[in-house]
Amino acid sequence: MSVTPIDLFSSFLRLDHGGEVRAVPPVFDPERDGWQVMTFHVEDDADVHADHWEIHTEADEVVACLTGGIRLSFRPERPGDAEEEIELAAGAAAVVPRGRWHRITLDVPSDIMSLTRPRGSRLEPRAGA
Repeated sequence: MSVTPIDLFSSFLRLDHGGEVRAVPPVFDPERDGWQVMTFHVEDDADVHADHWEIHTEADEVVACLTGGIRLSFRPERPGDAEEEIELAAGAAAVVPRGRWHRITLDVPSDIMSLTRPRGSRLEPRAGA
């Protein structure tokens, strides 16, 4: 077996149940089982669908800011509550709990890495966006 470099910005890493790690085309499939590592260079809020909420029902998600700066916002859990927001500078990460609606906005162009199980993930338009 030969080992070759993987361009993380043009591939996702799929971590299969049997322990195998494979580079796969960068397509987010909400029906795919198993863990997936995704790395993105993002220039503006459209690149991170900031006008939508996202949820992962099968697992927590790790969101890491590799370069730049991002904001991770959480949809209020009760009507009338405000959004919660945390800032992630380069080198920082946060764990989004399973089943928690969230979205990302950018402070500057950034490189982001996330790790989650795609199965059951959904997007929902953000009201007023």
